[in-house]
Amino acid sequence: MPSVTTPDNPALLLLELLRRDFGRFLRKAWPHISGGEDIAWNWHLDAIAYELGRVTSGDNLRLLVTLPPRNAKSKTISVIWVAWMLGRDPKRNFVCVSYSNELSGKLGRDCLSIMQASWYRELFPRTIISAKRSASGDFDTTAGGGRLATSVTGTLTGRGGDIIILDDVIKPEEANSETTRNFVNGWYQSTLASRLNDKRSGAIVCVMQRLHEYDLAGLLIETGEFHQLKLPAIATADESIRLTRNRFHHRRIGEVLHAAREPQRVLDHQKAAMGSSAFAAQYQQDPVPAGGNMAKAEWLKQFRADTLTHRPGQIVQSWDTASKEGVQNDYSVCVTAHVHLREARILDVWRGRVDFVDLKANAIRLSREHAADVVLIEDAASGQQLHQMLRREAAPGVPTPIAIRVESDKVTRFNAACALIEAGLLFLPQDAAWLAEFKSEILGFPNARHDDQADALSQLLLWVSRQYADVPVPCGGEEFFLDPNADDFDEPPETEDSWMY
Repeated sequence: MPSVTTPDNPALLLLELLRRDFGRFLRKAWPHISGGEDIAWNWHLDAIAYELGRVTSGDNLRLLVTLPPRNAKSKTISVIWVAWMLGRDPKRNFVCVSYSNELSGKLGRDCLSIMQASWYRELFPRTIISAKRSASGDFDTTAGGGRLATSVTGTLTGRGGDIIILDDVIKPEEANSETTRNFVNGWYQSTLASRLNDKRSGAIVCVMQRLHEYDLAGLLIETGEFHQLKLPAIATADESIRLTRNRFHHRRIGEVLHAAREPQRVLDHQKAAMGSSAFAAQYQQDPVPAGGNMAKAEWLKQFRADTLTHRPGQIVQSWDTASKEGVQNDYSVCVTAHVHLREARILDVWRGRVDFVDLKANAIRLSREHAADVVLIEDAASGQQLHQMLRREAAPGVPTPIAIRVESDKVTRFNAACALIEAGLLFLPQDAAWLAEFKSEILGFPNARHDDQADALSQLLLWVSRQYADVPVPCGGEEFFLDPNADDFDEPPETEDSWMY
């Protein structure tokens, strides 16, 4: 009989290649679940195949793949790779999770369809679907392996897997819901992560498009346990990406991911249709773009602390207080700024999850520490209580606080504040312990994990804008300045103890 490792028997050689090489198996299986259409091959599929190979060998047990929608990720990983792996080892157990039972069921039907095809049975004769459990959403092999399809809201009671695959576990239209994100992230931490049959050798593979800074991918990245294959639609830097068979794809900045399917003009149209913020997340895998979302990085100016020594102005503190303490709740935040004319220079940002007693103590301490002239407190929840307490007690070194009554939503308020930031009226220090997190939240709003610092900043800037409404701002490429020695603007006009925006 001719050797299966020589060209003398091409049919047997092809079978052996399909058993050994996932990339070749992917090309073979694709038409079976795609109406006979061949896969539009691209290097990124080879990159995914390489990373899956590391999972197969046990070299990596935590894989995160992020890439734009409609780039074959679900069929490749949740369907065809699972079928190939069960062919090679019918004792393996897979748990495959998607955001809905409908989607997970469709992927399960496709996987079972491949495994019941005659060419697959010829390729992997030892892998046989058990008659005792053969539903597309939950099937076993006669060797004891199988594939369970479920959703985030589905049941996993008594079930586990050797490999767990998370495939688009949150719907794009629900990603901006903090409740939904917290539910998905909490479900992963409390339920799914414990479902590996052997936590020493079990693997978790997550494949998704980015939707929010703190979507599930953001949580997994934060753990530091997951190796990420990040594939943006348009390369943002030169990069060498590892492929199978010891090859690399050298991707250059500006290169699109799959030009044959989505050339630059198509991506430009998509960006215009969905907006730059959503495009940055779903297509660029960067839910907090380097340039910023609503506020842009190039708008932020810097100042040196030593330039404020003899500068006229006021010290203004803006408080955004949380309604509850605890690690799952929002922070209370105090932004301290030096305000002169309409310019605000941020001196300090304090944030913490504290009870009311500590909140009040910090409000008094920070006011005295920075010699505050004005204290702004949002007139809601614990902020209302803090405002009333500080007014009633009149602690030495603490000015009578101003209650800010909020009438519009967070995004509307921040959008109004952005006009002042774009006009060059916000200055940040060159260095500070709090600076990185502050800038990340400001540039990431409204997609950042938290928004309390952004709320406190917008409250501050809108108050400044109202106080100095008659002071000109930079306009039309020219800058107009008032006489810095004029006394008229060193102090704002007297106001009532509360106002509304």
